[in-house]
Amino acid sequence: MVLSVETRSTAVVIPPVQPRKLAKVPFVELTDGRLQGVVSSGSDIERVYVSSIGAGTHGLSCSTNNNRPCGGLRGAFPCKHLQALLDEAELQYGRERVARYLRIEVDEHTSLLHGLKAHHEPTPAATVFSGFLRHLAYLELPGSDEPIPELHWFPSVAPAGER
Repeated sequence: MVLSVETRSTAVVIPPVQPRKLAKVPFVELTDGRLQGVVSSGSDIERVYVSSIGAGTHGLSCSTNNNRPCGGLRGAFPCKHLQALLDEAELQYGRERVARYLRIEVDEHTSLLHGLKAHHEPTPAATVFSGFLRHLAYLELPGSDEPIPELHWFPSVAPAGER
């Protein structure tokens, strides 16, 4: 018996559309009305940037995890961190889903970046960065077959028929 998505107590895990390398953009998500994530610095291994693009508003934000503004973000001109975030979101979720979420209208030959009606709109980095750290903490847990209470909604395997 295959249960519908509405009757399951777990969420279906959707694999990335294409494989991603996590070194440059270790964390990307579509949530809270934004495409947001953490992007590694190209010049300092100890520094990361928290970048986001608002859905619909296309407000751009990029700063270090301790809220120092990105020097490459100039008003409506996205920095390299935002470009990397958008590229990785396309790999993770697919071009159509990212465009639909951000409400970007472009044809198949135009970059999503060119579809943005962007402007600078600072957002606090702390919320996104704490979500990233919370995800990292799960990597430090010892391997176990026992359920993790705060991940009760996250299945360990895909249901039969959906593999």
